Order: sequence, then structure tokens, then C-alpha cells
Amino acid sequence: MSLSDLKGILPPMTTPFDASGRIQLDLIKPQVDFLLDAGVNGIVAGGSGGEGHTLDPEEFKDLMHAVVEAIDGRVPFVSGIIVNSAVEAIARAQTLEGLNVTAIQVTPVHYLFQPSEQETYEHFKAVGESSELPILIYNVIPWNYLSPVQLLDLMARIPNVVGVKQSAGDLKLLADLIQNARPEDMIFTAIDALLYPSYVLGARGCISALLAAVPHSNVALWNAVQTGNHEYALAIHQAQLRLWNAMPHSNLPACVKTALDIQGIQGGYSRMPMMSPDTEQKAKIRTALEGLSQLVEGVKVVA
Repeated sequence: MSLSDLKGILPPMTTPFDASGRIQLDLIKPQVDFLLDAGVNGIVAGGSGGEGHTLDPEEFKDLMHAVVEAIDGRVPFVSGIIVNSAVEAIARAQTLEGLNVTAIQVTPVHYLFQPSEQETYEHFKAVGESSELPILIYNVIPWNYLSPVQLLDLMARIPNVVGVKQSAGDLKLLADLIQNARPEDMIFTAIDALLYPSYVLGARGCISALLAAVPHSNVALWNAVQTGNHEYALAIHQAQLRLWNAMPHSNLPACVKTALDIQGIQGGYSRMPMMSPDTEQKAKIRTALEGLSQLVEGVKVVA
């Protein structure tokens, strides 16, 4: 798959762990097949929803190999890199050499100290020069959140930086980014509560947790906007918002895994200290999924 194929619905899949925190590699392919059967346009692994920040180098390597094998070239694949230095990011990018990876998704440095704009430029420049893989900036770190002006500058000055995954809930920042981007800049939304307006504004696609939880309805939402069926798109948006509001950010990966479990796909555990949803939260997720199942074919509550 070429970079031009990178668009539309790109779910950031979860990483299934067992109760002791070991990756359950045998659960990777069933989740990949579930996403692909829903009609998604690509897959991301190792992102924040995939608890990529918890993976050591060997686990990262094992996960990437397992996902690439499961996808088997059927759709583009983006590898998430969430680390705290250019050295670490370069090492992880080099781990991917020889694998069928379309792009890497890299966060700004996210530990305590906020780099300057020049330091951030040097960070992404160094990663870009170390690998031929295209880079999507994962703009998600609250205390190191990059402005639209800074993001546009990075895309213009660093050849390998081809796009942005714009997180946080500010739709205006996404709108500013889309409005001022060059045609070749790839702007993806990750504003789960506002996917419908994100698509209407012109986002190239989406990489966000809600896509991994309910791929069928997200494919339907994307397709409805692309074909101008805004009445149906708005109905899906409203139903998905109920689900999103049932999955608080503090244990979001665990909530996505619960949504998968309810649909018959084993999500596995999350890593400590993240806890699984309690009985009340699980009930809210189930209720929201039942509402979506009445609206979108393919969303099934089976467990």
C-alpha cells in the first residue's frame, strides 16, 4: 500500500494483555480481522489507545511483527511511536525496517520538560533523517501541544513529516489546520466527540479510539459524509456520542476493550494501573452499543 492510500477510517487497535501484563499475540489477528471485515481503510498499532507508551523495545518489535503479519498487506499500516527522546524514536523506527509499514505516528516529547519550538523541530528532523518512513505527528500531549502554525511549519520544512493526527477537543484548531494546510499535507482528526463535523470540514480521515471500539458505525459515518447523506451521518454521530460519553478518558483503552468484548472480540486486559470498567460503566457501554446496533448493520451485541 502506498502513502496515497492512507485516508478514511484508520482505527488505532488495542494491545491485548493477559492478567499479568504480557501481550497476548494470539489475540492480534482476530481483532485485525474484525476491523478489516468492518471495511476500515487502514490500521494503526502502538498508539495511546494501544497502550504503546507501556511497551518496552522487544514488546514493540513483537507487536509490530504480529500486526503486519495479521494485516498481510490488505490495508495501509501505521506504527505508533510514543517515547521521550529522539534517540528512542529513531531506535523504534529502525526496528520497523523490512516490515510492510506505510507510516509512523510519532508524539512530541511528553515528559516533564517542554521543548522549545526549535528543539521540537530538531526532534522531528532527526527522526525523519533516520528513516525513510513518512511521519504523522501525533499532536496529543497537553503540556507540549503544538499549534497549527508550528505543525504547518514542521510539515513544510521536514520532508518526511507528511501529516498530523490532531487530538484534543478543540475543533477550531483542527479547522485552522485544515484551512491553512497545503494540498499534500495529511490532516487526520482524533476528536472522537466531533468526528462528523471534522469530516465535513475536510479532514482526510480519522485515527481515534472510537474507531477501534465500533469500526462498523465509523465506516458508515465516513461513507455517509462522503456521499452527502448528512441526515444519516448526524444520526450515527449522535449515537456514537452516547458511547463516547460512556467511555471516560481515564481508562479509555480498557473501555474500548470492553466494547470489543461485548461484540464478541476478546480485548484482553489493560496494563496496571489501569483498571477495567466497573459494572455500572460496562452497562452504559452496552446500552450505547445496543443503540448503535439498531442504526448500523454490523454493530452486534453478542456477549
